[in-house]
Amino acid sequence: MGITARLRHTAFAAAVLALAACNDKPAEEENTAQFAPIDNTQEVLDYYAAHPEFFRFKTPADIPADLVWEDGQNLSEIGSPNAKKGGTWTERLQDFPRTLRLVGPDSNGSFRPFILDYVRPNFANYHPNEFELYPGIADRWAVDKENKRVYLHIDEAARWSDGEPITADDVVFSFFFFQSSYIVQPWYNDFYTNQLTGVTKFDDHTLAFDMPAAKPDMAHNALTWSPVPEHFFKELGPDYPDRYQWRFVPSPGPYILDDGGLQKGRSVTLKRVDDWWLKDRKFYKYRFNFDKLRFIVIRDTPKAFESFKRGELDRFNLNTPEYWYEKLPDSDADVQDGYIHKVRFYNEIPRPSWGLWINRAQPHLDNRDVRVGINYAANWDLVIEKYFRGDFVRMRTTADGYGPFTHPTLTARPYDIDKAMEAFARAGFVNRGPDGILMNDKGERLSFTLTTGYERFKDILPILKEEAAKAGLDLRLEVLDATASWKKTQEKKHDLQMVAFASQLEMYPRYWETYHSSNAYDLPFLADGSVNPNRKLKTQTNNLQSIAIPELDALIDQYRFNDDAEDMKRLAFQMEEILYEDASFVPGWVQPYYRVGHWRWMQFPKGFTTKHSRWEYQHFVAWVDEDIKRETKEARKRGESFGPAILTFDQYKSEVE
Repeated sequence: MGITARLRHTAFAAAVLALAACNDKPAEEENTAQFAPIDNTQEVLDYYAAHPEFFRFKTPADIPADLVWEDGQNLSEIGSPNAKKGGTWTERLQDFPRTLRLVGPDSNGSFRPFILDYVRPNFANYHPNEFELYPGIADRWAVDKENKRVYLHIDEAARWSDGEPITADDVVFSFFFFQSSYIVQPWYNDFYTNQLTGVTKFDDHTLAFDMPAAKPDMAHNALTWSPVPEHFFKELGPDYPDRYQWRFVPSPGPYILDDGGLQKGRSVTLKRVDDWWLKDRKFYKYRFNFDKLRFIVIRDTPKAFESFKRGELDRFNLNTPEYWYEKLPDSDADVQDGYIHKVRFYNEIPRPSWGLWINRAQPHLDNRDVRVGINYAANWDLVIEKYFRGDFVRMRTTADGYGPFTHPTLTARPYDIDKAMEAFARAGFVNRGPDGILMNDKGERLSFTLTTGYERFKDILPILKEEAAKAGLDLRLEVLDATASWKKTQEKKHDLQMVAFASQLEMYPRYWETYHSSNAYDLPFLADGSVNPNRKLKTQTNNLQSIAIPELDALIDQYRFNDDAEDMKRLAFQMEEILYEDASFVPGWVQPYYRVGHWRWMQFPKGFTTKHSRWEYQHFVAWVDEDIKRETKEARKRGESFGPAILTFDQYKSEVE
């Protein structure tokens, strides 16, 4: 197996069949019983030996003596000293998770953050208020920019949730794991080969990672990921997607899946690790306060809201105008009596890329004039005015919210019927049919399917359809469940998709994953640079527009391996200008805050939550006050009021948005 791992694809049906076959046995028991034992120890050692340029083994004497070590202890505490431990936090899941794997087919679902992103410490993590690194699995680190290397020391107290120590061997093995074709995850294969280009073990707790460039946020790129336990993946092999489908991966974090925690199709319950190794440490001791996290599957949003109103869910997403203004108005009795609190919180994060993603591989959508016309025919301003009640603003670029790395002057094309029809005419769509939709000389209608998997935003689509028809464009509306919609998009079978990527908290935007031709086609261009006439679409990537532009590829490659912040800004602006001209993304809206309703017993730090949060629960700074819970329920029965709590926290409000 080469270091650039071979990519394989597992049929989607396999995951579905695996889920259907589940019974009430403990997940790990049912998953291990059907597979023969494997021990990959020798395979792993052989892999290391075959790639000595990547895997290096040295001694502590080889660690440079002049390194400047950092530990992030100068940063502020996270959470509140008033936090109380205990209780259960109950939240809704729209779909039951399709797997407990952290990577591989079907792993990137809505449940994964609760067993990975939000709860597993990385080697180091971005502070959610100060945007600098604080320690996690590593208790200190050092950056050697000259040699493009980051050193780290693993905290010697670090433990997996099954009690095993976390060591340098786990970290080295993690590169074997992430480079392996077994995991069926192209992004990981690429990142852990080309963005982290070597690992050196010095002793059981000290390592170094090599990088292709000394980027401005070099330490972030090297340290904001979490290793995997070598002992748990001794059976990693070709059947990984099935073998590990329902096995909970031991975690360095505070929560585990215990026996009985997985009720197939109904709920998932995580419990706090009894003696978590980070529980008394700075940055962690006032967080992860709940004894249990209980996730109930409620597929229908109105039913989920009813459960919230009955007190069965502790909080509810009120982002959509329907729920903020109508379903839970300020005049609601539970709000007026203070049992339920309504909160608007202005956050500071790279903004999710809400908009229309146009698949250039579909007939007529490969014509730039058609795509330009679609941009002018999309009346997002009316959507913002009518659907969002004027609360949100128009997105400008593909990468809003990155400060100096966001293009300073570029704006989205406005709704303009005349300009839309001029563009459609250039593409040959001149005459209107009897229904008002434009047609070309072959009698083909200017008609495309607009798909979304966001049931809560379904009422946006009729507005876009009605306004587009005025410019002669027919949008056939398709609202699928989230899984089916994303599957269609990942297979590149969509025309237009209304969706968003939730960007990570980073200094600058990424472009390779979404816009490089290597993520659009298997072999996009021939050796002479011309388009490969036999190229095939590459599925299961984030290049949703099937973009393949040589000039853009060249800029992405420069940007990806650049170590100068000013030069990266220049490249980012150039790439945004190319993407604007390509017109395969129609910017939608930006939401500068989030809105949530929560029961009074959910308590929060002063200021509510963290600056760089997508939701109030992301960094787990809240807690349940059982005394207030009893008080609230008793007062509600007696009809006693605490007075309304309709709160806005705007301490992080941007002047731009």
